[in-house]
Amino acid sequence: MSLGILDLMKKDNGSKVTEFVLLGLSSSWELQLFLFLIFLLFYIAIVLGNLLIVVTVRADAHLLQSPMYYFLGHLSFIDLCLSCVTVPRMLGDFLQQGKIISFSGCLAQIYFLHFLGASEMFLLTVMAYDRYVAICNPLHYLIVMNRQLCLQLVFACWCWGFIHSITQVALVIQLPFCGPNELDNFYCDVPQVIKLACTDTFVVEVLMVSNSGLLSLICFLVLLFSYAVILITLRTCFHHGQSKALSTCASHLIVVSLIFVPCVFIYLRPFCSFSMDKVFSIFYTVITPMLNPLIYTLRNADMKTAMKKLRKACGILLPR
Repeated sequence: MSLGILDLMKKDNGSKVTEFVLLGLSSSWELQLFLFLIFLLFYIAIVLGNLLIVVTVRADAHLLQSPMYYFLGHLSFIDLCLSCVTVPRMLGDFLQQGKIISFSGCLAQIYFLHFLGASEMFLLTVMAYDRYVAICNPLHYLIVMNRQLCLQLVFACWCWGFIHSITQVALVIQLPFCGPNELDNFYCDVPQVIKLACTDTFVVEVLMVSNSGLLSLICFLVLLFSYAVILITLRTCFHHGQSKALSTCASHLIVVSLIFVPCVFIYLRPFCSFSMDKVFSIFYTVITPMLNPLIYTLRNADMKTAMKKLRKACGILLPR
């Protein structure tokens, strides 16, 4: 191990690692400055896009009363928070050579990443159920998807996200770290951290797969099955608004694919690392939260109408 790494690695009683070194996306200073500008624009787009959806849904009484847009508002809020877990630190690391994160900071990042990520997965599953009821049982839609049920479903998503994230932190916190402390990523996550433990991690990696990996895969398969049923229903019984329903389902399927494919790739295969891991990590933490507002608004007439109303209302309220 080089002297530089030894200087960066602080230990308690000469054995316990208390800091990790993030290798980031590149070691080239010029490339880091270029990436800083690119990801800064991405982050601004994430914040403005998702914040716009949250404000629009909250400001429009019609959208707020609709279960689909109520869930969409929560999805945008999760994407906004999820990007804040990794992107601001990544931007700061682009501007410095030593990318060091404390052990407690690493655990906090893992906790919030999995808390928000799992909550989003469960919420997307709820949104698929909402579309299933709306299309396959339209006459009873508002009765089934009543306000109380919507609140309970969102609360359940947050609760299951919390349980999942606590499990992930528990997998890491009990491991001993006394050797290398370099994480080959731009943020802390379970797959990279457990590989640095100075003990046999076979059981921990199997538990990670059974938790994060299977969670991602099962939710993904349930979502694909739900939308397959919806598409078959739309094909067999033509009704007014079919094109709108197809457009909505297509938007949801795009979002689902962008979120679940990277998660399945990262968490369902332990014991090895691939060069594409960082690319999938960028998609999950940066690209998807940035694209979600575009996907849901460009193909949605109701959202565009509500945004025009909001813009007019802001124009009236602003002093001339």
